[in-house]
Amino acid sequence: MKVLVLNCGSSSIKYKLFDMDSKEVIAQGGIEKIGLKDSFLKLILPNGEKKILEKDIPEHTVGVEFILNTLVSPEYGAIKSLEEINAVGHRMVHGGERFSKSVLLTKEVLEAFAACNDLAPLHNPANLKGVDAITAILPNVPQIGVFDTAFHQTMPEHAYLYAIPYELYKKYGVRRYGFHGTSHRYVSQRVCEYLGIKPEGLKLITCHIGNGGSIAAIKDGKCIDTSMGLTPLEGLMMGTRSGDIDAGAVTFIMDKEGLTTTGISNLLNKKSGVAGMMNGSSDMRDLEAAVAKGDPQAILTEQMYFYRIKKYIGAYAAALGGVDVILFTGGVGENQATCRAGVCEGLEFLGVKLDPEKNKVRGEEAIISADDSRVKVVVIPTDEELLIASDTMAILDK
Repeated sequence: MKVLVLNCGSSSIKYKLFDMDSKEVIAQGGIEKIGLKDSFLKLILPNGEKKILEKDIPEHTVGVEFILNTLVSPEYGAIKSLEEINAVGHRMVHGGERFSKSVLLTKEVLEAFAACNDLAPLHNPANLKGVDAITAILPNVPQIGVFDTAFHQTMPEHAYLYAIPYELYKKYGVRRYGFHGTSHRYVSQRVCEYLGIKPEGLKLITCHIGNGGSIAAIKDGKCIDTSMGLTPLEGLMMGTRSGDIDAGAVTFIMDKEGLTTTGISNLLNKKSGVAGMMNGSSDMRDLEAAVAKGDPQAILTEQMYFYRIKKYIGAYAAALGGVDVILFTGGVGENQATCRAGVCEGLEFLGVKLDPEKNKVRGEEAIISADDSRVKVVVIPTDEELLIASDTMAILDK
């Protein structure tokens, strides 16, 4: 059984083809710069070598068709025929309150998903383009939608509502939804397997730290709170996003700078966070190198970055009534030991004790807390695509 997983962004398409009998990735890559003159497909060959194939890709259907042709090509193909693809699983960003689990994509489901476009105007329409492209090219292949927001739908009302006029929630659905749900769900399940424990009774804090970042409080395997909100802007300081900011500061900046809503959204989403503090660079590796050289601005930026994560861990420990496991995942969380150490420093009062030697791990499953630490601190690399493929299989089996 082979499942193709697609993650369609506004100008990109990432893909992985799984052989679900062995859960092996047999092909993967991505298209970038859709709609621009220098668009290309970058794929990873079985031996790990990367290959770039340049092609004019004006829109998503052409992109999906290029991916499918590459999958069956004599030189780079992983399958002999497109008929070997049994199903396609899609990453769908914003399912609103309608979708609390993965579903078969029917006409009715897609109409309901499109109704959420106002909540994610950059992401949802791109997701739909990927579905439409597969429908046009492989009309008989079943498609499954896996929603970023679904895992967080178990949050109680007192956690997801904002203290604004309640009618705005009833009219427009203004509330906290949360994102990175597929990642939080995967690692929260995987850590139980890794540690040999059950989710029941477990108080878990999952930290997905990458260019975008979010934290979730998970009790008995269910999310009870998460840091991102109506949009992915709320919460942690991120690569280019501000994270939490006083709404009064937002209107103040708009007045002083003469910014429209589009202008302030661009400032807070694309020019803030680490990039805003570091003159445009949002790469944590650049920040880490500048800190090592003693750059005062870099040191301040790093302190801010770690502090926000630590503050949310403390808040969620209170929300959970304690914490048993703190988990790091995402590009930074999985690979940057200095980030994990900086975040855990000062959490000794919770029972956190990091082992400096164990913390040197990069991109591997590992317990990085000391043997006598009351709270286990764990690194679990995320695998959202595998979860999407697994959900796709589960729905097909039904």
